[in-house]
Amino acid sequence: MSEILYERLGGTEGITKIASDAVDFHLANPRIATRFQNAKASVEEMKHGAATFFIVGTGGPSVYKGKDMMGTHRGMNISNTEFVEVLSDVLEALDKNNIGQREKEEVLYVLFSMKDEIVSV
Repeated sequence: MSEILYERLGGTEGITKIASDAVDFHLANPRIATRFQNAKASVEEMKHGAATFFIVGTGGPSVYKGKDMMGTHRGMNISNTEFVEVLSDVLEALDKNNIGQREKEEVLYVLFSMKDEIVSV
């Protein structure tokens, strides 16, 4: 299997759906939903930002125009527990979109590699 992760996740269309579902799960997750209540961005802007970041992070075209992870999360004091909840929601979105185990593991690896740029910054 030589396709890059971006392609195995369904390219831009597949990743956009996964990111949209993940944001929906975040908004419904009582452990992290309050983080989004006073967000400056609309739900659609959050979904677009998540999708474009995810596209680039999985080997797709460079379409992301937002801040880096540290800049996005600086001052939010996100806890390890909240980070795990986000990962759980992403896994749920991957399941909903029938993504294989290997791809789930790769996505988790990518997300977990950014933990130091998100948690307690």
